[in-house]
Amino acid sequence: MAEHLALLVADVFEAAGALRRAGEALAAEEGQTQARWQLMSVVSEAPLSVARAARRLGVARQGVQRIANELVRDGLAEFRGNPDHRTSPLLALTAAGQRALRAITARAASANQAMSEGISEYDLAAVRALLQRLTRQTDDWTEAASPARSARPHAGTASTREEDA
Repeated sequence: MAEHLALLVADVFEAAGALRRAGEALAAEEGQTQARWQLMSVVSEAPLSVARAARRLGVARQGVQRIANELVRDGLAEFRGNPDHRTSPLLALTAAGQRALRAITARAASANQAMSEGISEYDLAAVRALLQRLTRQTDDWTEAASPARSARPHAGTASTREEDA
């Protein structure tokens, strides 16, 4: 069983690389990068602080801050006051950012249709369910295996001021 999981992990990394390359190509057609697309997407429903956006994306806050600054510089996003945290503004899309995101999303929908040709909805749903279960079990294993990590606050519990922003 462990050997099968190791092979699955290799396949997932290979698929992630292929999907990342496709995402870069889709975003580039609108003059963006995949990282910028992901950040625009994560703040599209509601403005978020950079720290919260970074947690949602599972990446370092510093990298998200750099991309947020670029989006603001390019007029695709803006920083707004945060009523919950004076020193941690909220990142929100501008009308230009919303148009860019819609254009990339439309291209992605077309690409997803082409990439899923010949794959049944049932198979896609089964793979998603398996990956979600594997992700949960991996996170649970990581929590249990790392004493330093398990001592950190979890989402929804007390945390540092930066994490709350």
